[in-house]
Amino acid sequence: MQLLIRALLKLVAGLLLLATLLFGSAGSLHFVGAWRLLALLFIPMTLLGIALLILAPDLLRSRIDFKESRGKQRGVVSLSGLLFIACFIVAGLDYRFAWSAVPIYIIWCASLLFILGYMLYAEVMRENRWLSRSVEVVEGQEVVSTGLYGIVRHPMYSATIAMFLAMPLILGSWWALATMLPYIAIIAIRILDEEQLLHQSLAGYTAYCTKVRWRLLPYVW
Repeated sequence: MQLLIRALLKLVAGLLLLATLLFGSAGSLHFVGAWRLLALLFIPMTLLGIALLILAPDLLRSRIDFKESRGKQRGVVSLSGLLFIACFIVAGLDYRFAWSAVPIYIIWCASLLFILGYMLYAEVMRENRWLSRSVEVVEGQEVVSTGLYGIVRHPMYSATIAMFLAMPLILGSWWALATMLPYIAIIAIRILDEEQLLHQSLAGYTAYCTKVRWRLLPYVW
């Protein structure tokens, strides 16, 4: 029950914060793109949270108690947070002042990409029981090399990049997309630092890297 209450509080806090950023900067509750994103983001998030509460409460608890211990990773998390705030504010201002217009077919394609990214993220959580929001190696952790991890080393980050680059287009803003693009570089920094830790602390990870060459996208990086 305590875990359920904490998860609900975090969900509601996130919903209120995002709604405030979007509708506040837009100056209107008629921002359709904002309602679309809130639905696409928080309905699956609620369902995934329920599934974790029932099937993997320890994983849900670890994600709620998320806290980075590595200095570089704390910087990455802070930069990501600022980037998201800037993206949502720019999207709202774009709606208010009509700076750009995204064709409806691109909006729906972005919505589909976001849903596919969410499905990919859920599959990663199913495959890797050691998955954590923080960069760490825990006692008893093993290298996961099957499923999506047999294609790329960091499928969770592949999923989040797809989702987060889709968000500005769901909101109907090219300017917000431009604001979000640096997220790719931020994730690259996070991955390189994370791999340094894994090579040092996780048995079998170096051999795994020789087997799976690509970090995020096959034949790209």
